[in-house]
Amino acid sequence: MIGEIEHGVIVRMAQSARQAARVLASASPAAKAEALRRAAARLQSDWALLEAANRQDLEAAEAAGLSRAKLDRLRLTPRVRDDLVTGLRQVAEMADPVGEIEGLSLRPNGLQVGRMRVPLGVIGFIYESRPNATVEASALSLKAGNAIVLRGGKEAFRSNEALVRLLQDSLWEVGLPGEAIQLVPTTDRSAILEMCHLGGLLDLIIPRGGKELIELVQREARMPVLAHAEGVNHLFVDEGAALDKAVDIALNGKVQRPSTCNALEKVLVHASIASEFLPRLEAAMSQAGVELRGCERTRQILPRVKVASEEDWRTEYLDLILTLKVVDTLEEALAHIARYGSRHTEVICTNNHAHAMRFLREVDASLVLLNASPRFNDGFQLGLGAEIGISTSKLHAYGVMGVRELTTTKWIALGSGQVRE
Repeated sequence: MIGEIEHGVIVRMAQSARQAARVLASASPAAKAEALRRAAARLQSDWALLEAANRQDLEAAEAAGLSRAKLDRLRLTPRVRDDLVTGLRQVAEMADPVGEIEGLSLRPNGLQVGRMRVPLGVIGFIYESRPNATVEASALSLKAGNAIVLRGGKEAFRSNEALVRLLQDSLWEVGLPGEAIQLVPTTDRSAILEMCHLGGLLDLIIPRGGKELIELVQREARMPVLAHAEGVNHLFVDEGAALDKAVDIALNGKVQRPSTCNALEKVLVHASIASEFLPRLEAAMSQAGVELRGCERTRQILPRVKVASEEDWRTEYLDLILTLKVVDTLEEALAHIARYGSRHTEVICTNNHAHAMRFLREVDASLVLLNASPRFNDGFQLGLGAEIGISTSKLHAYGVMGVRELTTTKWIALGSGQVRE
């Protein structure tokens, strides 16, 4: 159903999710892992049904004039399927963090004190057009012992419905409650506000989408918010860098999948190598169909490049557009990133160890890379199996959010009859 729903439906969903969360919190690691393995098998066996639902979404989105970038994020391809299957199996085989005891120490009175890792409870997940996020978020939430209430975008509604049915069937087959994974049956904007106001039923809310969505959730939420902000991501090519490698990193970061939040948006180039590097970069980007914009110093070297405006430095394009700037020092690059970056992903290409270590230490971003593409800021690529998002806030997670980031710890104390004097 796309449109309005009876008031209170989302409340009842959250209530049933809370009951399911109590079951999941004590579910065996084996049962959760088996549910994930069965979901992976169903993705393969039921792929034709999923493709049919996704095709309906794509046709409607094209008719509505959705951008190329958003259509790319919406499309379920065989490669997406294979990645999801691999991710589900990888999460299934990961060590289960729930119940782990950390930092157990012995007090002078014989009391043993430590922290036990426990689920967060019920997660509200509000996201836009990528249907693969439905599977990734649900898998991680399940592994961490949480229930999840999903509110996807209207562009992917039919795809999300089909995926959630598949996931629920996998839960029921192993004796776990299907209510642990639920999709809000509307894409009406009022559903976002209702979810934001369910303090006491939802323990955490995660918005994943455009700046407007994230700001709305942060403003309205009555529970903690883990924000997944836009990716205004930079590459700084330092003096003495391996220029061929820097071109490859920039090309991969911009072109491989420009519609993702870990795509490259800006390149900063040290003035000492700008005249040699920028023409190489322009040739590679031109061949890939990338529009370049640049500062005045860039345009002195590349006169065909468009003038970069102040707004360009702040913009996440999610498209084949790249902005270039010549800087004189590492300090200038650091200052520019501090001013315009979104704390998502930042890269330095350098052979100078001191510069590399300073960049890694001082740049405030959820992932900082040395001589590698920003496209690696991804749960699958970092070995987490999948991700529910990339947190650009620091409490309680910063960066890619996998299974462990969807748990918290509580204090426990093991005694033998001690009383406080």
